[in-house]
Formats: sequence, C-alpha cells, structure tokens
Amino acid sequence: MYNSKIIGLGHYVPDNVVTNADLSKMMDTNDEWIQERTGIKERRWAVKGSGDTTATMGVKAAKIAIERSGLDKDEIDFIVFATLSPDMYFPGPGVQVQHALNIKTVGALDIRNQCSGFVYAIAVADNFIKTGMYKNILVIGSELHSHGLDKTTRGRGVTVIFGDGAGAAVLTREEDTSKGILSTHLHSQGEHAEELVLIAPGMGKRWVSDIIADNDPNDESYFPHMNGQFVFKNAVVRFSEVIMEGLLKNNLEVDDIDMLIPHQANLRIAQFIQKKFKLEDNQVFNNIQKYGNTTAASIPIALTEAWEEGKIKEGDTVVLAAFGSGFTWGSVIIKW
Repeated sequence: MYNSKIIGLGHYVPDNVVTNADLSKMMDTNDEWIQERTGIKERRWAVKGSGDTTATMGVKAAKIAIERSGLDKDEIDFIVFATLSPDMYFPGPGVQVQHALNIKTVGALDIRNQCSGFVYAIAVADNFIKTGMYKNILVIGSELHSHGLDKTTRGRGVTVIFGDGAGAAVLTREEDTSKGILSTHLHSQGEHAEELVLIAPGMGKRWVSDIIADNDPNDESYFPHMNGQFVFKNAVVRFSEVIMEGLLKNNLEVDDIDMLIPHQANLRIAQFIQKKFKLEDNQVFNNIQKYGNTTAASIPIALTEAWEEGKIKEGDTVVLAAFGSGFTWGSVIIKW
C-alpha cells in the first residue's frame, strides 16, 4: 500500500467581480444584509461569451497545477472532475479536460457530490493511488453557477451566495505512509436531499419535455432551492463530527491542526467551527469573502491560496472538510 500526496495546486476565477452593491441593483438586497448572513463581500461571475465554462476554467486551473507539480501532462494516469454544473447534461467535463489538455487516452471520472465534491474526488483519487492502480491523478473542482441563478428578489436567498471558479490538484504516489493523505471520511444522509436541490431538468420530477410543454416563465424547478436554516444547523454538526472522526482515526488532537480548510459555504459556519474547536485565526483559511460559495471549487481554490501565501508548510497537518447538498459530507486528513 502507498499513500498519495499533493504535489501541484492551481486555481482560476473569472475576471468579472460582482459586489454586493452590484446585486442590490438587480434585487432587493444590500451589502449589510448579505455580509451579516454569509460574510460575503463579492464574488466572481463569468461574463457570457467570455469563454469561461466549467470545463475551460477547470482546464486553466489544471494547467497551473500540472506545471507546479513538475510532471509532464502525459504522466497523468487518471482524471477526476467534481462539479454540479457541467457544460453539458452528458458527457461530464472530465473528458473535455482530457481532450483540451491533449492527455493520452486515460480514464476520466466525474463526481456529482456538490459542495462535498472535491473531498469525494480526493478520496477516490487517493484510493486509486493507495492500491497501486494509478500513480499520478489530476483532481479538479469547477463550477459555473452564475448562468443558472435566479437574479431577481425571488431568488436572492440563494443567488447572493454563489460564485464561479475552479481549483485543481495533482496527486502522486508516496511510499512513506506517514506523509501525504492519511485518511478520508465520507458520509451521506439522503433523507434531506430536497433541502438543498435543483430539481430540473431531471428524469425524476421535471423532465425536459415537461418544461418545454408547460413553457411556464414562473417555473422555479430549474433554479436552486435551499432551506438555509436547516442546512446551517446540519452543517455545523456534521462539520464537527467529520473533523473529529479524521483526527481520532490518526490519533491526533485538535491542537495538532495546523490548517483547516473548510468548504466555503458560509463564513458564519466556518466561524462557528473555529470557535467550537478553539482554533486561532492562523489555523483556519477562509476566502468566501471575495469568491462566495464556489461549491466543488471552494476547497481547492482556498487550499491553493493558503499554500501560495505560505500558510501551509512541509510537515503541517492539514484538514479539509465539507458539507453540502445530498446531504453529503466528508473530511481529508493530510500530513503535508
């Protein structure tokens, strides 16, 4: 058995900055209301026609991660792409990345676990490497939310939260099992699936043919729905549980955490967890203030920025944790 370790990180966000003041021109909201509830000051939204899509943003982040890894693109053995916003209903964007990067005909797997997507994708890649099946795996989290949001007052509770962007990591084989990814922990609770959901288009309740036939401009089934308070209450519990699960698995204490990278869902959730675990500001990295919630992209973007800023060093214990739609949640424990 091997461990896997991260040897390259990269991220990309669109140039277009959308502030809370900009949103107040589209809907009945304001900067104070948004910051009080979410901590978000601004986010990036791709401009229509700019060429920024879930796949192309993922490619841009991946190019940076591969370059920093020191590997040649043809040394990549497998691709794992996490997103809830693929360019096409099918196929998923993993194969688009394989083609765009001109990587040999390696396998490409798409992960649909929304806010927990990158944690799930890392777990998949880690286990492929641990078994010896693959040596070098490219993992991407990318989202284009802005083109699918309800930008009216009706949708403000969701729309103000989300942003666009992509992050990527290159994982490779590590023979020293005291280093790299020590463990991954994944959970789900499908009974709450419709508390954070996008129903249409889908083959369960709102078929494409139904949407076309109804032609109802007030049909909200293809806009995201979120029971915000219910999600928040569950998130703070599951975040705490899964972080502790990872620490206990590796005989670690809360004091051993050098850097916690939580999914950037809501700054208030991250602050609650930080307070509960009595972590210092330099032990938790948040960037939701400037990017909003980028779902599967949020952890790799934050992880990349924390590393770029020198806040993650060799030998550090790094914890990744996420909770989101599904409900799904998970954690990753890393010895950097």
